Amino acid sequence: MGIVTANLAVSLDGFTAGPQQSLEHPFGTGADALTAWLFETGEPGREQDAKLLSTLHENTGAHIMGRNMFSPGRGAWDEDWTGWWGPEPPYHTPVFVLTHHERKPLEMAGGTTFHFVTDGIHSALERARAAAGDRDVEIAGGAATVRQYLAAGLLDELLLHLAPVAIGAGERLFEGLGDLSLEQSEVIASPTVTHLRYRVPRT
Repeated sequence: MGIVTANLAVSLDGFTAGPQQSLEHPFGTGADALTAWLFETGEPGREQDAKLLSTLHENTGAHIMGRNMFSPGRGAWDEDWTGWWGPEPPYHTPVFVLTHHERKPLEMAGGTTFHFVTDGIHSALERARAAAGDRDVEIAGGAATVRQYLAAGLLDELLLHLAPVAIGAGERLFEGLGDLSLEQSEVIASPTVTHLRYRVPRT
C-alpha cells in the first residue's frame, strides 16, 4: 500500500490562499506569488524545481479534494460545472471530491474521473485507497481538507512549497490544529521557493 500525502504552496505567514477567492481569483487576491515557481522551472538555476515537479505525482494513484477546490459554488450542484481545468484536468487518476451534495461521477479526458463523496473523509480515503492500489493517495487540497486529514492522523507525508512572501490574510494551513510535530526529511532550495518535505508521525 502506498502512503497518504499532500503538497501545498504556502506563504511565510502560513497562508495557502489569499482572501476573496472567486471565479477570477481561484486562489484569492495576492496569492499569485505562491505558485509562480511552477511556471519558472525552465529558467537557469531552477533545475531542482523542474526535477521535483516532474516526479511529484509519479506514484500517485488517486486524489482527494474538497469541494472548494473543485467548484466555487455551494449548495446543490450546477451540473454544467466540470472543474477549473477545462476538458482534460491534470490529475489523470480517479479524484474523490468531498461534498454534502450527491452527484454522479464525472468522467473527463486524460483518465480523470471525479467521484463525489458525501459520507466523510474516512469513506473518501477508503475509496481512494481501493482505486490507487499499491500507489499513493494524494490529498490535493485545499487547506481545509488537508487540515482534516492531519487532524484525523491520516496523513503520512506533507510537502510544503514555501514562497518568501507574506500575504497577511486568507486560508491558513495549520489553523486550529493545536500541537503538531512533523519530522523534516528533505529540504530543496531554489531562488524563489523552498521545498520542505515532512513525515507526519502517527499518534
